[in-house]
Amino acid sequence: MHTTIERELDMTLVHPPDRRFPVPTRLRYRTDDPFAVHVDFHLDAARPVHWTFARDLLVEGVFRPCGDADVRVWPAGARDAPAARRVVCVALSSPEGDALLEAPAGPLAAWVERTLRLVPPGEECADADLEAALGALLGGGLGG
Repeated sequence: MHTTIERELDMTLVHPPDRRFPVPTRLRYRTDDPFAVHVDFHLDAARPVHWTFARDLLVEGVFRPCGDADVRVWPAGARDAPAARRVVCVALSSPEGDALLEAPAGPLAAWVERTLRLVPPGEECADADLEAALGALLGGGLGG
């Protein structure tokens, strides 16, 4: 049986030089896809914009800059600043364009922590039936 952890979160789209737009966002973590985080950004479009990237990027990005290429994550704001003013920045890059979003650090970190309690780091493959997966990959069997 697989479990899903979801979180609705209001992120902010930062549009240089000084414009900001609220972006309702849904974070989703599924135990049947334990390395990934699925994010839907609900913009003024018919369908949300969907991104999938490594959970490790959020795990590390809450504390220090990480990622390269398409997804980069880093904390912003002084550590001694009030919790409501700390954010985690998420920079996304695609052929269609780039986006910089800010997520409230506290709620994001709490959601990430829930995913880590559900599937601790290093245990992502614990439920995987590796022999069956390898057999399917090799065309049905390992016989000789």
